[in-house]
Amino acid sequence: MDAPSLRSSLPSRSLRHAVAFALILVLAGLGLGMARPAHAEGRIRIAEQYGVVYLLLNVVRDQQLIEQHGKKQGIDIKVEWTRLSGGAAVNDALLSGAIDIAGAGVGPLLTVWDRTHGRQNVKGVASLGNFPYYLISNNPSVKTIADLSERDRIAVPAVGVSVQSRILQLAAARQWGDKAFDKLDKWTVAMPHPDAAAAIVSGGTEITAHFANPPFQEQELAANPKAHIVLDSYQVLGGPSSATVLYATERFRNENPKTYRAFVDALADAARYVTAQPEAAADLYLRVNQAKVDRALLVGLLKDPRVQFRVAPQNTFQLAEFMHRIGAIRNRPRSWQDYFFQDPVTASGS
Repeated sequence: MDAPSLRSSLPSRSLRHAVAFALILVLAGLGLGMARPAHAEGRIRIAEQYGVVYLLLNVVRDQQLIEQHGKKQGIDIKVEWTRLSGGAAVNDALLSGAIDIAGAGVGPLLTVWDRTHGRQNVKGVASLGNFPYYLISNNPSVKTIADLSERDRIAVPAVGVSVQSRILQLAAARQWGDKAFDKLDKWTVAMPHPDAAAAIVSGGTEITAHFANPPFQEQELAANPKAHIVLDSYQVLGGPSSATVLYATERFRNENPKTYRAFVDALADAARYVTAQPEAAADLYLRVNQAKVDRALLVGLLKDPRVQFRVAPQNTFQLAEFMHRIGAIRNRPRSWQDYFFQDPVTASGS
């Protein structure tokens, strides 16, 4: 073959450049694809809310337990924290990709589990412990939920979707029947716990009731002689129950196994620490949150046998069944394991 024929059988210079560039892109893409899991590992963004129910996260953060367990897994983990108010805001942040671990009530977990079923597959990671939640009122005429009226306004973290709202709905359903489960919703107002507690203590505002959590409910009872318990979540649910939980998307769990494992192990360490050293844990809470809570009150709360720091969820299925029965969730869970990831530390859940 002569020289002209040889040159004519080769690709043009521009074509050769294009092929070479395409090959570089393919190799780069393969390299990025191979590196993506390693890049994803080592970062976790966690959302918490207000109150002692988030004490385990306070311990994890203060003691840098995630970072310590990450090193045991052979990775350096960057932990980012944010604080939100209300399950709706937390769920929006999780679904938008702004956070990786959500902290909220069982109600918001069930809502987002149902909403993402078969897609992002959001499920529970662990419980933050068992705490009784009290509906507190400073209205002397309100002894039971049947005494609430249009003159009352009930503060909750998120109207209709927070665990406080769901427990109130369950109590209403038992009082007036399932068809009237939302009878009290029209008198609920979304308000962060610190603001609601201040309203109950001071009085003189439209807020006459607050479905709270520790330590705000204890502060209200101690500071205002008119404040009293109208409803106890343990009475509604039939015993100790996990009101506040942590949850994540299936994708985050699958793509970040070492980071996920470090987080769960850190949480278990924190639970053991608080259980063994309640006074040190109380000091940690006051310092980390710069909280103006009486130390003796806080220590008493942490030592209360009704308060149990367990990462395995407890007594959550009753609320799940109720939410399906009233149409709040479309998918019917067969057991608590449908909306929690399977993990050794939560195997004894319910």
